[in-house]
Amino acid sequence: MAAAILNCEVMWANQSLHLLPEHALWWPAGKTLFIADLHLGKAATYRALGQPVPSGSTQENLLRLQKLIFQYAPKKLVFLGDFLHAPQARTPAILKALQSWRAQHQALEMTLVRGNHDNRAGDPPELLNIKLVNEPWLLGPFACCHHPQLHSTHFVLAGHVHPSCKLYGPGRDSLRLPCFMKEERQALLPAFGEFTGGMLVSGSAGRQLYAVGGGRVWCLPSHQ
Repeated sequence: MAAAILNCEVMWANQSLHLLPEHALWWPAGKTLFIADLHLGKAATYRALGQPVPSGSTQENLLRLQKLIFQYAPKKLVFLGDFLHAPQARTPAILKALQSWRAQHQALEMTLVRGNHDNRAGDPPELLNIKLVNEPWLLGPFACCHHPQLHSTHFVLAGHVHPSCKLYGPGRDSLRLPCFMKEERQALLPAFGEFTGGMLVSGSAGRQLYAVGGGRVWCLPSHQ
């Protein structure tokens, strides 16, 4: 049976980390909050292509992130790639919302590890004061990346695949949920952004999944 707790504490790279139901990772010793795959402006990008999708996802994402900042008071915020979704995301409304949000957290050090969507969308505007780096970017015992990979000396934190898992109930019942995925020398975070979808992953020997749902993190049974 899976164990469900609000914030799941794990020991990775000899560090205590908290897997948060808000799809974020909190490192208390480093006063650092990690999120992956924000994909700001994805809905705006689809609307620019003529797709009938709802608006408001950017404000919702920034509000969720703001609540985490207020709750944990981090000194550092690390984006593990894909900050903006595409060039079409650079609308005046989105850039204005970002500028207003950043002004409320001027003392917070922010770093973006560039991902594949960042290469296409372009770097965030300089006025947001976000440090821009390429993967792997080393921070303490961690190699901060966007793409899953192994590092010779550091434990990798990455995103990119938007991992999700499937839980099975009686009969044909099943439920698909975003998840954290940990392997021997790396861990993948679920996508933080709304409207992002996910890639289905499964448990296996040497791999641990932590499902996220109902405001909780569920440590799924490990496979031997």
